[in-house]
Amino acid sequence: MARDRNRRPPLNCPVCNERLALTRLSCPACDTELSGGFATCEFCVLSNEDRDVLRVFLASRGNMKELERHLGVSYPTARARFDTLLAKIGIDRPAAPPPSRVELMEQVARGEIDIDEALKRLETS
Repeated sequence: MARDRNRRPPLNCPVCNERLALTRLSCPACDTELSGGFATCEFCVLSNEDRDVLRVFLASRGNMKELERHLGVSYPTARARFDTLLAKIGIDRPAAPPPSRVELMEQVARGEIDIDEALKRLETS
């Protein structure tokens, strides 16, 4: 029987919506089964697309510009996408204070954001 390796088990109970517990493991090679209480993987909540983003980020040793290029989006969009990924695995970053005018000019100079994005951020801060 062929198994689809891309299928993911549900995370929450379909009856009460509480988090499901991992209680059984099996070996596809020899049919050995283990049952008991097992810790779940915090990365199991990530979609395949999220896992790809995480792989690129880790492979580039945290280089956000490389992630930006891989996704084909602007730096702020790549950053927001990564922050969403972190939130999914329970790593919520505290809200950063809005950047100063000097910080925004430095980001423009480094090519992290364009002038329009800098102006938009100045208007909202």
